[in-house]
Amino acid sequence: MRGPRGRRGGGPKGWWERGRALGETRPLAVDLGIALLVQAAVTMPFVVPRPPGLEPATWAAYGVTTLSVLPLVWRRRAPLAVLLAILAATGLYGLAMAGPGQPLPYAGLVIVHTIAASSPPAKRLAAGVLMLAAVPAGVWLNTRSARELSFSLFVFAAAYVFGRLTDTRRRADRIEAEQAVARERARLAREMHDILSHAVSLMLVQAEAGPLAVRAAPDRAEAAFEAISETGRDAMAQLRRMLGVLREGDGPAHSPRAPQPGMAEVPALLDRVRASGLAVTYRTAGTAVPLPDATGTTVFRVLQEALTNTVRHADARLVSVRLVHGDGELCVEVSDDGRGPRPGAAGGGHGLAGIRERAAAHGGTARTGPGPDGRGFAVRVRIPVAPAAPVALAAPATSPAPAIPVPSPAEVPR
Repeated sequence: MRGPRGRRGGGPKGWWERGRALGETRPLAVDLGIALLVQAAVTMPFVVPRPPGLEPATWAAYGVTTLSVLPLVWRRRAPLAVLLAILAATGLYGLAMAGPGQPLPYAGLVIVHTIAASSPPAKRLAAGVLMLAAVPAGVWLNTRSARELSFSLFVFAAAYVFGRLTDTRRRADRIEAEQAVARERARLAREMHDILSHAVSLMLVQAEAGPLAVRAAPDRAEAAFEAISETGRDAMAQLRRMLGVLREGDGPAHSPRAPQPGMAEVPALLDRVRASGLAVTYRTAGTAVPLPDATGTTVFRVLQEALTNTVRHADARLVSVRLVHGDGELCVEVSDDGRGPRPGAAGGGHGLAGIRERAAAHGGTARTGPGPDGRGFAVRVRIPVAPAAPVALAAPATSPAPAIPVPSPAEVPR
């Protein structure tokens, strides 16, 4: 059983976060609560017995004190008007009432903090001018001492500074949230690109090969059309998985969510590429270690994009996939015997940029360029992997599948 410290949202930080959330959803309730707290604070001098020789506190003085607190309920909607109302009520109390004094100008501190945290520069400047005039006047009506003047200026300046810090923190939180949204949009765009580009490329190749296969080898044509159907179903399943995550809050809490594809789905990926008529070999080296889910998904997407580029652009007959498990890292190599990089094409398209971004997200690197001996095209990705217990890997080299006649696709820069 968890103790008090293990409870979710416990401690001052938890209370602060809950208060911020309540302030965003129900600001009027928060303002009412703040006004009640200030009212409780200003009430204390009225209930504490006064020293002999001083006039007793009156209900009239208490009523004027309440008038200086009540405007705080509207502090967000009209902060300058609330400040003027508080100054007027405080001035009336000092001029016409002989009630007890307050250790701190609570209502004034709250509204100064609010103006500093939420108002534009023009309103902040106006509030500053008002306070520079009102604070010395209030001290003159009270004790006329330099000590009280310096203390009052200090506490109001501190309230203003804390208000500006609150505004700075809000801006930083808002910028961080916007950046998080932008990163999530970029991630979803990469996922959509990888899924659709891979599926559509394979389906187009199979569809173009179908008519030739119907005349030359009907059984292969049937296999080609089945491969189109299987590729489409797999793409739809991945898209549903992604959209299901986006709509997670709309469905029941127990709705099943299939995991993102990982290392276990690599053989099926290679089989789909083989079905397009491209010969694929798959080899591994080193001692395999369990990969985190995010790393496994990254390896799958890197392979998916590299193979898609080969199918679309390389005009290759053979592609080699190699995973090298090293000391604290995993190297992914995909090379083909196709036409290689087009002269003058720099950087590549969205797919290769996505590979680099995925590798960088894990602290790794990605290199693309000519294959071994300058032939074909190669993608080499290095991803750091945390040490873990070794596991058996069943991924022997696979012989190429029989190729279906495929027309050469149009050359497109990578």
